[in-house]
This record gives sequence, C-alpha cells and structure tokens, in this order.
Amino acid sequence: MRSHSVDRPADLDVVRESYDRVADTYAHMVATTGMGDIRRHPWLTASMDAFADSVRGLGPVLDVGCGPGTVTAYLAERGLDVSGVDLSPRMIENARRLHPECRFSVASATELDLEEASLGGILGWWSLFNLPRDILPQVLAMFARALKPGGHFLTGTHVGDEDKVRTEAYGGVPVRWTTHKWRPERYLALIEQAGLIPMAELRLPANEFSGPTVVVHAKRPDAPAS
Repeated sequence: MRSHSVDRPADLDVVRESYDRVADTYAHMVATTGMGDIRRHPWLTASMDAFADSVRGLGPVLDVGCGPGTVTAYLAERGLDVSGVDLSPRMIENARRLHPECRFSVASATELDLEEASLGGILGWWSLFNLPRDILPQVLAMFARALKPGGHFLTGTHVGDEDKVRTEAYGGVPVRWTTHKWRPERYLALIEQAGLIPMAELRLPANEFSGPTVVVHAKRPDAPAS
C-alpha cells in the first residue's frame, strides 16, 4: 500500500526555484565554513550517530531534503543503505557531484510515493521548516506510515513562534521562502499526533549560522508480539 497523498504547498515552485539559486553557494559554504556539516558540531554528530545505530539492520533510510548530500554521505559511511531526495534539481546536481557513491533523486517531501512500512529510517534534517503549518502534519503522518514498526525518524528545525519570510539567503542570494518556526513542545506534539513516539530531544542555542534549534529523535511503535 502506498502512502496517502499530501496537499501541494501553494509556494512549492517558488521555493524550488529559490533553492536552485542558492544551491551552489550553499554547497560552497558547507565545504568552507562548516555550516551544515555535522562533523564540525559534536552534539549534532552524536544525534546522527545515535540515529544510525538505531536504524542499523532495519531497512533502507531516506534523507528527505538532503541538499548537497552531506548527511546522506555521512550515513552511507556508517554503512547504512541510505538515499537522498531534494526539492531542488540543482541541489541534487551538487549532491551527485560531491558524493557520486550515493543515490539521489529530485522530489519534494509532499510528492513522495512511499510504500507503507518500507523504511527503517527517515531524516527531516532542517528540511521541513518551509512546509506550511497545515501541511507539515500531513507529511509527518506519511513518514510514520512509511516507517517499519520500530523504525526511526530524526528531525531538526528552527525554534520560535513566527513565520519569517526570507528574501535573501546564504551570502545575499535573492530567494523567496517562508521559514516556519516551531516551539519544541508543539513540534513534539505534532510528531506524536502522527503516530510516532519521541525518544530524545536536543535543544541548541543560537550560533553564528542560525537562531535556536531543536533536534527530535522519534520512532514508530514496535509491532505487537504475536
């Protein structure tokens, strides 16, 4: 059985075009400044390592909103069967160039056609904050259905109350997208409402690249014993 359909965001094409414009600059900044590179951030590395250990042996892992493939490649190095998808074709071009050993494809989080209970793990690593507030719960529910019983979900997002419209990003490149910030308590509640069990939460203060953020590790309940 395939996942249920998700409503298409009204600004999907505008957001896609914006990420195409910033893709090259973003990939360069990851390589030169450490932005988005978990290897340079011990708490984020620890979160990703815990996720990798948790999903090992459970099945394929999907990195949704993989950008230039930094995290996808990290998990592949850890021996996981992982692939990445991203809304932006130019981001995927960079991912394939930088990490030719990994598998990448172009797709929005709202366009995925996932079989039920087909994945051991799903990542939404700072890639879901552009989803409108009425669409994020639909995507989380789709992820929950796509995970195998006992499968894991790892997500990170920006903390706050506001919907911030961005007109430039990553060195002044013109963009047009909205960053929907979430209070950790509300974000966890949405994850629970989707049918997942929060396992751990990490709150991080603002740094040179971002305001405060939160990382949540959750899982689909185990199958009942026969």
